[in-house]
Amino acid sequence: MQTNFTAEQLADSGVAESEKILRKCVHCGFCTATCPTYVTLGNELDSPRGRIYLIKDMLENDRPADKQVVTHIDRCLSCLSCMTTCPSGVNYMHLVDHARVHIEKTYRRPLMNRITRALLALVLPYPGRLRASLHAARLGRPFAPLFRAVPGLKPMAAMLDLAPASVPRASDFARPGTHAGAGQKRGRVAILTGCAQPVLKPGINEATVRLLNRIGVEVVVPEGEGCCGSLVHHMGREHDALAAARQNIDAWMREIDRGGLDAIIITASGCGTTIKDYGYMLREDPAYAEKAERVSALARDITEYLATLEMPEPVNGAGLVVAYHSACSMQHGQKITVQPKALLKAAGFTVKDPPEGHLCCGSAGVYNILQPEIARTLRDRKVKNIERTKPDLIATGNIGCITQIAGGTDIPIIHTVELLDWVYGGTRPEGLPAIKPRELEAAE
Repeated sequence: MQTNFTAEQLADSGVAESEKILRKCVHCGFCTATCPTYVTLGNELDSPRGRIYLIKDMLENDRPADKQVVTHIDRCLSCLSCMTTCPSGVNYMHLVDHARVHIEKTYRRPLMNRITRALLALVLPYPGRLRASLHAARLGRPFAPLFRAVPGLKPMAAMLDLAPASVPRASDFARPGTHAGAGQKRGRVAILTGCAQPVLKPGINEATVRLLNRIGVEVVVPEGEGCCGSLVHHMGREHDALAAARQNIDAWMREIDRGGLDAIIITASGCGTTIKDYGYMLREDPAYAEKAERVSALARDITEYLATLEMPEPVNGAGLVVAYHSACSMQHGQKITVQPKALLKAAGFTVKDPPEGHLCCGSAGVYNILQPEIARTLRDRKVKNIERTKPDLIATGNIGCITQIAGGTDIPIIHTVELLDWVYGGTRPEGLPAIKPRELEAAE
């Protein structure tokens, strides 16, 4: 793609990076076929190619974002399916991230939209605040139909719809400390506690620590780490996102200096995509650039790390049919496609790939709150495809997908690591019914 930026414009590093990305695009349109919003809405401006044109025009002409640009960029899930499809290597992730920052700086949103986004940024990255808000949501749930009828309040209705009926108690595993491995030491890792996951599904990290400890890996929950910054990053709040990244880097660097780390384990793939990008995000910060690169290089999804270890013999679960939902941040953001399914198969599960597995379920961070109608359409399409495989349960590696998909089906949906922990002698995952293996059903 030909660009026409001035030398003065290119002096801005963000614009210079975006210009390099724009020049790689060859207008081929392959991305439109795998873009969830284009497939759903059929509007060229709701495809990666269309958004690239909008971003190019906005940046080249030094224009503030306008309503048209904001509408179509806001509809982007940042699922990154386009990056998997693109034959030219267009880094759409960095381009749309830069556009979101530009929008945040130059566009004044309608009042209710500003309030909603500010509320999400104020609550979601902080476990204590999120826990309190979920308790309060029980009081607000009867008002959800009323909110849904008012366009500006639809995100509030979506929040109430997504809030669980009950909130699990805080886990001891979320507190800073060291969990020693059993037997011969096979490694030392830190684990990201995060923000929403320890409130909604604390059992995920509990299962991770138990499993790693049983196979001889020491797990450290560092003092001072918090939200990875992904939620605010994708809302264009660059300052908040970088502050979160620096906080986590400081926490992990202390552990690296204290006893070394073989990996930083992440159990929410959306967080993993962001943490692996810390090096890029902080490339211009002289105090953090090198440390950020080091942290990004250590970041591993739990399935990536487990795939490097020799696992024991399975104890439970043989014969169950699992539909594996590959989160967008897993398959497109981190290019992890083989390890989760290989681990499940080795553990004795029959693994099914749902049709249209490349399409997003509609979760996408806070997308299912800010764009509830599109998110619901995508969820229903995803659930229909999953149910076609007739599984006993669904496995995935991202808390957002778990929450989103669970709202559209009665099939149990469980984190991959919870299933692996159970198979290798751990606690039975919460929500997994007493399903008989198919072989035993046939024998009866």
